[in-house]
Amino acid sequence: MAEPVRKISDAFRDGLLAAIPSLRAFAFSLIGRGDRADDLVQETMMKAWAHHASFQEGTNLRAWLYTILRNEFYSQMRKKGREIEDVDGAFSRNVGVHPDQHGHLDMADMRAALAQLPADQREALLLVGASGFSYEEAADICQVAMGTIKSRVNRARNRLAEILNVQAEGEFGPDAAAEAAISRAAAQARKR
Repeated sequence: MAEPVRKISDAFRDGLLAAIPSLRAFAFSLIGRGDRADDLVQETMMKAWAHHASFQEGTNLRAWLYTILRNEFYSQMRKKGREIEDVDGAFSRNVGVHPDQHGHLDMADMRAALAQLPADQREALLLVGASGFSYEEAADICQVAMGTIKSRVNRARNRLAEILNVQAEGEFGPDAAAEAAISRAAAQARKR
């Protein structure tokens, strides 16, 4: 006699939907292309849905989903080894349009700096710094010791500061022109 199929709970379904934006952000930071990040998230969702019976209610659904996404990413990277790559970026440079605003340029600098980090450091930094996981949760996702995650995050932060030539905390955030525009907009809003 076949084992009964476990019904998908509303909480599980709602948890999947709620996790999509953060999974997409994590996937984009790993891949760097929106279309491929969306494909990775979709594959993650399909696998989670298909294997919902293996999820233990009451445990951390986000961590489970990030683990699936991470494993799928590495599986795709292994497959990608057989594909032809645009090593020098000549093709991709001709396809894209350079951003006009400084924020886009800053993000491009950050993405380029992140790409220079070793994969394990980038992954740890993104899980802890960008996705909001605790060191312990990130260690579970990466299947390493918590001290290893702490070390990877610290080395990644230091290397990013070096790559981006950041000397002091005050060098983060908007520049003087942006600060002036923000202050002016805030003052106008207070007058209303």
